[in-house]
Amino acid sequence: MNWILENLPLIGTLSLEHLRQSIPPIVLGFVLSVPLGWLAFRYRRVRGFVLTSTGLLYTIPSIALLGLLPGILGISALSELNLTIALTIYAIAIMVRSVTDGLASVDPDIRQAATAMGMGPIRRFFTVDFPLSGPVLLAGLRVTAVSTIALATVGVFIGVTNLGYLFTNGYQRRIIPEILAGVITVMLLALVIDLILMLAGRGLMPWTRKTRTGAAPKGTTRTRTTPTDGVPSAQTSERVGAETPA
Repeated sequence: MNWILENLPLIGTLSLEHLRQSIPPIVLGFVLSVPLGWLAFRYRRVRGFVLTSTGLLYTIPSIALLGLLPGILGISALSELNLTIALTIYAIAIMVRSVTDGLASVDPDIRQAATAMGMGPIRRFFTVDFPLSGPVLLAGLRVTAVSTIALATVGVFIGVTNLGYLFTNGYQRRIIPEILAGVITVMLLALVIDLILMLAGRGLMPWTRKTRTGAAPKGTTRTRTTPTDGVPSAQTSERVGAETPA
């Protein structure tokens, strides 16, 4: 505990650096996954290939991927760009299926209604398909964000300084509080970003909020129409939630 209190400035600096390195892959992964997910949704013949190939990307060990990318792309192995590309690939592996599932969750009748109103494919996508698939997309984005923040710690193995430094340095010096500080801080960062995304989703998609419908509040009067002899109908009122006399 003393080590954590004495090194709060270091933990804060590493946290900001870790967050700065995590946000670009999350954004890039989401942006690149939207067209890939739409392609898989729109064309059934390539759906299996797109979903399987992108899903398999997540099975590549992170250390191996960080070693392969420099040889394939000709970039420096000990660079932040190498980490960003690797994290973006993992983000795409998660988000593509979420985009496909989100688009598939939109009611086909709504699409037909939008088409009948004269909307073209592009306009319909941005005004109908994309907003209505928002809840599923948000769920996938939240998983992607948490996963990316956790995976970013491997950057320390290629010389990129972030919260992963607390793991390696604590292990080498046998300082358990330092390792725990890294673990807890990564978890807190992930929780904060997840909370921000959840609140943003509620603000941008107010129609997803749960509301009670179809039931009258207790203690209010409800009107009921009942047939009577010789009269087409008659209205009677009853007290909702009122006790029945014995």
